Amino acid sequence: MDDYGEPTGLSEPARRLYGRIARQQPLHPQDTGPLEELAAWNLVSVDPSGTHPPVVLDPHEVARHRIEHGLKALETAAHQLAQAPRIADELAAEYGRSVWWSGPGSEFLADVNLVNARIGQALATARDELLTAQPGGPRTREQVTAALERDGGALERGVRIRSLYRDVVRDDTVTRGYATAMSARGAQFRTQIGPFQRMVVIDRREAFISEPLVEDAAPHAARHVKDRAMVAFIAEVFEEVWRRSEEWSGEGRPGDGGGLGAGAPLRTTALQREILLDLENGVMQQVTAARLGISLRRLTSEVSYLKEMWGAPSLPALAAKWVRSPDRRLVDDAARPGT
Repeated sequence: MDDYGEPTGLSEPARRLYGRIARQQPLHPQDTGPLEELAAWNLVSVDPSGTHPPVVLDPHEVARHRIEHGLKALETAAHQLAQAPRIADELAAEYGRSVWWSGPGSEFLADVNLVNARIGQALATARDELLTAQPGGPRTREQVTAALERDGGALERGVRIRSLYRDVVRDDTVTRGYATAMSARGAQFRTQIGPFQRMVVIDRREAFISEPLVEDAAPHAARHVKDRAMVAFIAEVFEEVWRRSEEWSGEGRPGDGGGLGAGAPLRTTALQREILLDLENGVMQQVTAARLGISLRRLTSEVSYLKEMWGAPSLPALAAKWVRSPDRRLVDDAARPGT
C-alpha cells in the first residue's frame, strides 16, 4: 500500500485469478488472498453474501480512476509543500520563545531563595572570576553577612571578584563595611551614578540576570542563563559599565562644608569635574557629551546628581557652587585637553 492507502502493485497470483474469473472458472480456498487484492484494486466486484461469483471490471476504467486519484494526491502534496515555508515563518517566533523560555539555554527562577541557592551552587564551583552588578542600592546586614561568607570563600580559592554598585552606597555604613573588608582581601569595587542592569556572571560560563520575559515576576526573580554566547554578551555589558565607573574601596562620601572649606575632601569624580569645567565655561551640553564620549542622557544624569548633591536649583547656581568648591581648586586647567 502507498501513503494514500492505495495498493502499489498487483501480484502474479492476483493476475492469474483475474483471468480465471473472466473465464468464469471456479474459485479455490487458496484464492482468498489474491481475491482480496483484486477487490482492493477495484478490478472485481464481490458479492458480500457469497451467493454469486465475483465479476471482473474494466481494467481501463480502474487505471483511469487510479491516475486521477494519484494526480489529485500529487496536487495536494504539492500544495502542502508550497505552504510549508510560510507556515514555518509564522511559527518561528513562537518556537523561538519556547526555546528561550524552557530550553537548555536558560531557566526562570521565580523565588528569591531559589535564586540565591542557584547562585551559591554555581559560585561553589567557580574557579576564575565572579562579576556582580547590584543596582538596588545599599545591602542589608543579613545580605552582607551571607556575602562575606560566600564571596570570601571564593576569594580564598583564587576567584577574582569585581562588583558594581550604585553611587548611593558610599553613604551606607553597612555596604561600606562590606566593601572595605572585601577590598582588603583582594576584591575590586566600583560605583556608578547612572542606572545599570542587575547581573551575576560566574567564570563566563553562566549568568543570572533580572527576569526579562515574565511581566508579573517578583522583583528579585531571575533568569539563569547557560548559553555561552548570551553569557559572553552579558559579561561585555558588565565590562562596559565597569569601564565607565569610579573605583571604590569602601570609603564614605565626606561632606564639603558647603563647598567653601579650604580643607574639605573631594565630592566629585573626574568625569563630573570635566562636566563642571565645561559648565563653568559656558560650553553646550551636547558639545561636552561629544568631547567626553558619553551620551547626552548620561551627562544629564550626572548634572542632576550634582545639582541635588549641592542643593543647586539651576545650572547657574550649580556653577557658582562649583567655582567655590575645593574640588575646583584641584583642577589644573593647563593639563586639560584642548587648552
